[in-house]
Amino acid sequence: MKRNTKSTLNQFCCNYVLLGSVEEAAVKAGCPRENALSDGVNMLKSRKCQQLIGQLRALLSDSGNIASGLNRLAFGSCSDAVYLLFSDELPPADAIKKLDLFNVSEIKRVKGGGVEIKFFDRLKALEKLFELENAFSDQSKADSLIRALSADGEREDLDDN
Repeated sequence: MKRNTKSTLNQFCCNYVLLGSVEEAAVKAGCPRENALSDGVNMLKSRKCQQLIGQLRALLSDSGNIASGLNRLAFGSCSDAVYLLFSDELPPADAIKKLDLFNVSEIKRVKGGGVEIKFFDRLKALEKLFELENAFSDQSKADSLIRALSADGEREDLDDN
């Protein structure tokens, strides 16, 4: 791996927040796949990385895990699944381990020797993302209202004295 340059660390943090996977985020940041997990964990240990991830999650208004999974389902690539589907023969286990099949809900062999692949529903994932964003927005509005009301109550108490 390249030394933790600022650019690599930023790419890792952004991808980690979006993908929720240390290994995949490290690969997308430029780390070799065979070292990606350990490199990603090492980056994740740094205080700067933890701060940036916290800022990104706050900016995106979510706790990370649910939204990143839904984002991957809604916007993720299915090219690896298409590669697997149109392969004449089953790729070796090492090649299969490298495939990103997060969007796949089911894989089965059919009687004619073919492969059937079912994907998660992107529209349902988008609907859930929309609901999640609205819930966070409503919660922020409610928190703001509570803060405003409690601040007004404190001012009235001070005026009465």
